[in-house]
Amino acid sequence: MELELNKIQLDWNELLKSEFEKDYIKDIFEFLEKEKKNNKTIHPIDKDIFSAFKYCPLKDIKVVIIGQDPYHGENQAHGLAFSVLPGVKIPPSLRNIYKELSTDMNCEPVSHGYLESWAKQGVLLINNILTVEQSLANSHKKIGWQQFTDRVVSILNDQCSGLVFILWGGHAQKKGKGIDQKKHLVIEGHHPSPLSSYRGFFGSKPFSKTNTYLKSINKKPIDWQLPELSKESSGEYTQLSF
Repeated sequence: MELELNKIQLDWNELLKSEFEKDYIKDIFEFLEKEKKNNKTIHPIDKDIFSAFKYCPLKDIKVVIIGQDPYHGENQAHGLAFSVLPGVKIPPSLRNIYKELSTDMNCEPVSHGYLESWAKQGVLLINNILTVEQSLANSHKKIGWQQFTDRVVSILNDQCSGLVFILWGGHAQKKGKGIDQKKHLVIEGHHPSPLSSYRGFFGSKPFSKTNTYLKSINKKPIDWQLPELSKESSGEYTQLSF
């Protein structure tokens, strides 16, 4: 399985290189290869598993949003938590995130679920588990990914300061138990899924709280307004500002 390490930002590449040499990671990739040989469809595709690290050098990260596992529908997952590629229907959880964005930050709704512009501003969108079998949510929860993402959170906690960790739901909050709240801001809340969003997600204002904190430590706030996308004649999507 091609690790695509050349597509990971250099600082992450150096920090995670030793992790990729550990037996548990080798076991994960052997499992994924075996599943594909058995005609199982795995999401995201190999080259996108570590996409979150492609956009966010460690030195530029300001915000960390932790999801549970990738979307399990066809063509949805592409390595950024909660995000889907252009042209894919916006999933319910992301639609609820957009609703909260609208009331919290007065952000205009967009017709897509592609969160690349957040990632490029230093928002690390990472799932606790990095792969999933198609149509089987949380199907890879026991193959070892949590050890890898625990290491990622540990690096963020130890080597950075002034990060905002947005932890929606029990899985993300458990992941963030060891975060040093003297160094970082931790925002906990209900998950944006339709099952829990009305229990406290709506009205929680995580985006404005994030920007207030970033401004207080002299960091540039996140522009949460997503750009609309236009499909050019070449078939490639480009971002357009409002």
